[in-house]
Amino acid sequence: MDRLSALDATFLELEQADEGATMHIGGVMVFDPLPDGAVPGLDAVRDSIASRLTLLPRYSQRLSSQRTGGLAWPRWEKDTQFDIRNHVRRAALPEPGGDVELCDWAADYFSHRLDRMRPLWEMVLVEGLEGGAWALVTKTHHCLVDGVGSVGVAQLLLDAEPSSEPPQATVADPDGTPQPVRALLPNPPELLAGLARTGAQAARAGLHAALHPREMLERSRRLAELLVRDELIAAPRTSLNAPIGATRRFLIVRASLPEIKAIGRALGGSVNDVVLAACTAGLSRLLVSRAEAPPQDGLRAMVPINVRVGAEDLALGNRVSSLFVDLPVAEVDAIARLGRIVKHTRHLKSSGAGLGATAMIDLAALAPPLLHAFLARSLYATRLFNLTITNVPGPQVPLYALGARLREIHPLVPLAAEHTVGIAIFSYNGTVVLGLSADRDSTSDLQVLADGIEDGFAELLEALPAAPEASLQEQRSVPGSYRAALRSVSPTAGTSARARARSAVRRPSAP
Repeated sequence: MDRLSALDATFLELEQADEGATMHIGGVMVFDPLPDGAVPGLDAVRDSIASRLTLLPRYSQRLSSQRTGGLAWPRWEKDTQFDIRNHVRRAALPEPGGDVELCDWAADYFSHRLDRMRPLWEMVLVEGLEGGAWALVTKTHHCLVDGVGSVGVAQLLLDAEPSSEPPQATVADPDGTPQPVRALLPNPPELLAGLARTGAQAARAGLHAALHPREMLERSRRLAELLVRDELIAAPRTSLNAPIGATRRFLIVRASLPEIKAIGRALGGSVNDVVLAACTAGLSRLLVSRAEAPPQDGLRAMVPINVRVGAEDLALGNRVSSLFVDLPVAEVDAIARLGRIVKHTRHLKSSGAGLGATAMIDLAALAPPLLHAFLARSLYATRLFNLTITNVPGPQVPLYALGARLREIHPLVPLAAEHTVGIAIFSYNGTVVLGLSADRDSTSDLQVLADGIEDGFAELLEALPAAPEASLQEQRSVPGSYRAALRSVSPTAGTSARARARSAVRRPSAP
């Protein structure tokens, strides 16, 4: 239980392999002012977080070794010098404290790696937002938790009501004797233990294959299909795949979840399909603006999928597989673009394509840590995919911290080596926010992608058939509604007029 899994360790190895890779996830949680109009004090935030950490014992544990390697994975061990003050601090935005200032601050914050000598998470109380709002900005290493797991963690740290009391601890604080930080290679007994564990894993895999031959045959077939389609037939080479540095750009795009669902009902497709279609429109515009012809076969996106069972909802670590989705960036028609994505994602799901990625992860896990780093890099190679697009569904009810209502969450996706752009999508209480993360040096035109995604949503909304007014009211547009903004612009208006309409909804109004 205390030793990292091979998949968890993968995210440490990706950082070790490339100085530009940053393997932490995170987000910006924006809150309304407190009932008295103030911002909570830093001590109050620290006390609130500290009172709940008994529910999350791993958040007060550190790695036994700062690097992977050898024949044993690092373990989680109690940090005897844990101090909440090292993990929760304060910052303030320059005026006027709008989206531009907040995204610029977040880009710099997300550019810095976590200190592996301490528990692998941080949180910053950010003051000075427009209208008296404030934010909690989180950064957690991907080896500690995945996107879906982080939602459960966030719900433990937040409240369902403004006056909720901190939850009572139900998980005991881990009991362990303090141990010194281990060297890169384990000592001889650990070498033998590592070999034994690797042998045991292989034995269990062989036993499972013997007892479930049909399942293993199916997994093998899916793995072969994945390797043929996504490795031998490589993802196209574009400017999205280039060497990256460690500094980031960060922008957000807002959309309405009821409107996205309305598009899916009217035109076909899931929420994820509609969002992927809007992202495809933005990526197409980005390539065209760089004088690159969008690949006819599309860009390939790695779309993580949750494989947790109900009992693992609050489990830390990673429980994910992946689908590799072709995005038709050469398709100019919005409805046709969505239709091609729907057809492709349905085929991937019905064919069990996720089993292939899972089989590849399981196969890599059988290798000892000394060899696993090479396999880990192959799982995130540019031959497999051009960018990551991850969609994490959040709670659809209001949440609170210290009595203040959580307004929205801006999500972050990590960037692996030679992947210059990543898109994270998070839905909460009727609002969808896309967090666009990019390498600073190679992607000075990230705003082009943001504008293209906004227009991608707008094109799909304009394609909706006319609906009775009562039906439109049921859709319950939230602040940032594209439909409301575009109604005020004539269908024949020029690009500049439509851009002004977009900018009017890009920033939410104060309550």
